[in-house]
Amino acid sequence: MTLNYKNFASWGSSISLFSMGRWPAILPWLMVGLLFSAPTFSASTKLKDGTALAQRVYDRADGKDVSTRAVMILTEKGHSPRQRNLFTFAMDHGKGERWSLTRFTKPADIAGTGLLTKDYPGDKSDQKLYLPALDKVRRIVSSRKGGHFVGADLYYEDLRDREVDMDHHRLAGKGKAGGQVCEILVSTPVDPKNSVYSKRISWIHPKTLIPLRVDYYKKGRKKPIKRMRVRKLKKIQGYWTILDSIMYDLKTGHKTRIATKSIKYDQGLTGALFSDQALADDSREKRFRP
Repeated sequence: MTLNYKNFASWGSSISLFSMGRWPAILPWLMVGLLFSAPTFSASTKLKDGTALAQRVYDRADGKDVSTRAVMILTEKGHSPRQRNLFTFAMDHGKGERWSLTRFTKPADIAGTGLLTKDYPGDKSDQKLYLPALDKVRRIVSSRKGGHFVGADLYYEDLRDREVDMDHHRLAGKGKAGGQVCEILVSTPVDPKNSVYSKRISWIHPKTLIPLRVDYYKKGRKKPIKRMRVRKLKKIQGYWTILDSIMYDLKTGHKTRIATKSIKYDQGLTGALFSDQALADDSREKRFRP
């Protein structure tokens, strides 16, 4: 079954680019109390059930590894849309450890640029960026996790895994996203220093366990700074997959759309693909490109 924009929500963190940390960059919050009525159970129950839902989303089946071919479209007022072609690769590498690689192939000014992310248990993460013009691999320091990735509406943090116990989670009732009834989940960092966001509010579709919408807040802001919406979902090789999503910058109106053109799960990606050498040499990944 395919769920399209007309009868479903529209988002932003694609399959592996926005994993919601496994949570949608992807893995991704409004004033919920003003818009939706919350159920009348106790605060402790909300917290317990919120954490349980967050864990179910995090544990959602998404294959041992995944490879995608996608198009990124950047849009801003007064300018023609800019299109970029890219491949992404991701694999689980043991409990709490996930590796991913993003590679741009077009246009010429960004071709060859790659980002390697290795997430480890807890708050530890290692990100490296390869810039072909300099022929250098550079580490992304933690202080830059709020920086924009290649000019898109994605922060480096959005491309990292975020484990469930790194946030407090609570249910805030039910609400609709794209006409679908969802569970509204509010997540706030246990340690405010390990996230650029003060909270995230997610509309979780109960059948697919995919967030159809995520609002992102920063400290001191009453309104969200960014919003992610899912435009299209489809079950591929037995896994619910986001095929089309948008991340909006709610202040500037800039938006980043990611449309997946081809995807393969469980190819048996090797650890050698996620190394500094492979980051600087795309020949190692070509046989895995879908």
